[in-house]
Amino acid sequence: MADYIMDLRRLVGKRPLLQVGASVICINPAGELLLQRRQDNGCWAYPGGSVELDEPVEDAARRELAEEMGLRAGALTLWQVFSGPACHYVYPNGDEVSCVDIVYLCRQWTGDVRPQPGEVTDWGWFAPGALPEPLSPPVAHIIRAFARQMLDPDTKEDAHG
Repeated sequence: MADYIMDLRRLVGKRPLLQVGASVICINPAGELLLQRRQDNGCWAYPGGSVELDEPVEDAARRELAEEMGLRAGALTLWQVFSGPACHYVYPNGDEVSCVDIVYLCRQWTGDVRPQPGEVTDWGWFAPGALPEPLSPPVAHIIRAFARQMLDPDTKEDAHG
């Protein structure tokens, strides 16, 4: 599949792009979240990435989980869609994005965790009350909101900012 964002970057350089992201929060039977340390910023995040042209978002989420962590997603449940100023980010290389992140939950997968070399430097399962730091800036508020919801299922908070 073509790399739409990289093709756009060749045309517009570092200028802000509107980017659609497809992400997956995996939860194991112990209620822990699968997080990865990103190579580009050294921060912790869930697996996810850009949706390609004409790619169904759920397919993109499955692809990103497989590429980044080596897992094949079973059932995915749409959790929330995030956008706005809290999802605006400038990557360490200077690329700027305003992301619309479509986040799925996954409690069923197959395979063993095999982090993608060059993109993931570490990984682990983390309890909602013991998240690693630093969390990646564009998704930190999302991960914290999900963790609070796991700790208090009656929480009806909005994690958009």
